[in-house]
Amino acid sequence: MRRARYLLVPLVAYLALMFCTPLPDQLILFPSSQRIDAHGATRQAILFQNGELEIWTARSRIAQQRDHVDAYVLRFYGNADRAERWVMPEADAFGERAIEVWGMNYPGFGGSSGPARLARMSPAGLAAFDALKSKADNKPIFLFGASIGSAVAMNVAANREVRGLILHNPPPLRQIILRNYGWWNLWLLAGPVALQIPRELDSVANAKRIHARAIFLLAENDEIVPPKFQRLVVDSFPGQKEVITLPAAYHNSPIEGPVVTEIHHAYDWLFGASIP
Repeated sequence: MRRARYLLVPLVAYLALMFCTPLPDQLILFPSSQRIDAHGATRQAILFQNGELEIWTARSRIAQQRDHVDAYVLRFYGNADRAERWVMPEADAFGERAIEVWGMNYPGFGGSSGPARLARMSPAGLAAFDALKSKADNKPIFLFGASIGSAVAMNVAANREVRGLILHNPPPLRQIILRNYGWWNLWLLAGPVALQIPRELDSVANAKRIHARAIFLLAENDEIVPPKFQRLVVDSFPGQKEVITLPAAYHNSPIEGPVVTEIHHAYDWLFGASIP
C-alpha cells in the first residue's frame, strides 16, 4: 500500500504540471518582438483584452492608383513569423486587383500586447476581422492563413461571413500531436498537450462548418505538417475548393515556379465572382 502511494505522488505531480502550466504555449509558440522593417506598410492598433492588437496594412499598386479598394485580404501568418515582414510585398500577390491586405500579429508577437497564448489567437483573429468589417464598407473579405494561421482563419470563417479562404499547409493540431508525437512518450506528454489545444483551433471541426470557397496550398514534402494530416482538413471541408500541390516543397519553402501560374488561375476562380 505504501509503495502504491509513493508511485501515486509523482503521477499526481506530473498531471498537475501538465494541466496547470501553459505547456502547449511553450512548446508550440515562438513569439518575437524585435523591430522588423515593414517596407512601407502602415501600422494600426485595435483594442484587445486590456491591451492592443497590432495590424499592418498595405494596398496593391492598382488600389493605390485608383484610390479605391475592391476587396480585402485578412492575413494570418505562421508561427514565429510576423506581419510587417510580408504585408507590403503580398499586396500585389493577387494579380491585377485592387486589394488591401491586413496582416495581424498574434498576441505577444511584434507590437501586439502579450502574453502569447494559443487561447488568445482565435479571439484576436475575430477582433481583427470585426475591426476590418467595420471599415470595409460591405466590400468582400477574404482570409489567408499559413500553417497555424490557417487554424485561426478557419475559426474566423466558421463564425463570421467571409467570401473565401486561402489555406497554406493547414495543420490539425491535436491529430498531429497525438499521432505523430505520441508514440515515443507513450502519449503521457502528447495526450495532455493535445487536450490543452483550444477547441477554437480544431481545424477539422471548423472546416466542417465553413461553406465559403477555399484554395488549399499543400506542400508535397512538408516535414512539419505531413500531407496526410493536411488532407484531414481538406477532406473535412464541405464547400467548393481548389487543391493545389506545391511540388517538392517543404513547410517553409517559397512558392515559386510553374505552380504560381496555377495559383493565379485559382485566384481568378476565388476572386472573380466578387471583384469587378
